[in-house]
Amino acid sequence: MNKLNIGLIGAGRMGAFHGESIAQRLPQANLYAVADPVPGAAKGLINQLDVNAKAYTNPMELIQDPGIDAVVIASPARTHASNVLAAIKQGKAVFCEKPMAVNLKEANEIVQASESNILVQVGFNRRFEKGFYSAHTEIASGKIGTPQLMKSTTRDPKLNRAESIPEWTIFLETLIHDFDTLMYLNPGAKPVEVYAVADALIRPDLKDSGLLDTAVVTVKFDNGAIATAEANFQAVYGYDVRAEIFGSEGMITAGGIRESSMTRYNHNGVSFDTCRYDQDLLFDAYVNELRSFVDCVIHNKPALATAEDARWALKIALASIESVKSNLPIKLDQHVLI
Repeated sequence: MNKLNIGLIGAGRMGAFHGESIAQRLPQANLYAVADPVPGAAKGLINQLDVNAKAYTNPMELIQDPGIDAVVIASPARTHASNVLAAIKQGKAVFCEKPMAVNLKEANEIVQASESNILVQVGFNRRFEKGFYSAHTEIASGKIGTPQLMKSTTRDPKLNRAESIPEWTIFLETLIHDFDTLMYLNPGAKPVEVYAVADALIRPDLKDSGLLDTAVVTVKFDNGAIATAEANFQAVYGYDVRAEIFGSEGMITAGGIRESSMTRYNHNGVSFDTCRYDQDLLFDAYVNELRSFVDCVIHNKPALATAEDARWALKIALASIESVKSNLPIKLDQHVLI
């Protein structure tokens, strides 16, 4: 195989970034086709990238195209699972943006279907960010002993289009990253209990419509570690993604908010510029996850962010939703989520 022919589903914000990476940043990949149900969207992205690719409005037609080796899915979250399952059925390797699924039935179907030697990788980008990857390596090798206290934070810089945000998005689409991060930075451990609180503190007027814009989740693991994951949709100082892992022999931190290593010292004090956009803060991670996907498909390697990883993150998200509804901790080992 000279180049991996990739079909991209979704020509929106994230799809456009992935399309650009496939076309311009990954020498082993070829952007073969783009599908988007919005009339003209696929063709518009193809023209923007100046590539010779097919345009579809029906994602299923793209998935069934025999010239495609692998599919990258960046469609709306609620369409991910059906697209993943269709691609697996056609024997195509799949990279899917998070969340892989929004209910456990779909997640179970994907895990089962992917066991037939079809590679499925999920877009948990922090696994491919240098600092988080280094933290995982250090922790896995025992450098800080046994993890005891953990924290993962996601704070978006601005709440946009609040009225159109689907219910439970803060758990299923935002904190899903943090849940995977906690699993990644506590290798070999499994969550046993989840307790979550959430509210609409940025837009309280939308709470009755189902918007929750602020949340904190406590997760207890079977190795004794106690973790918190927190999210907020409006950090006025920038896009903030961090983790802290305190262990019996030390502590590791990863992530940050700086635009660069430059620090400014002047009559106003000490300051530095911050990133205001996820594709700026995590640019390398977004590219590296696709680079890893292409390499895994071409060389028949296992994915570094699997369907099973996504199912565990979803279990924590669904337990968090149930905890908010009931105002009670949810024990995963005694619950239908397992």
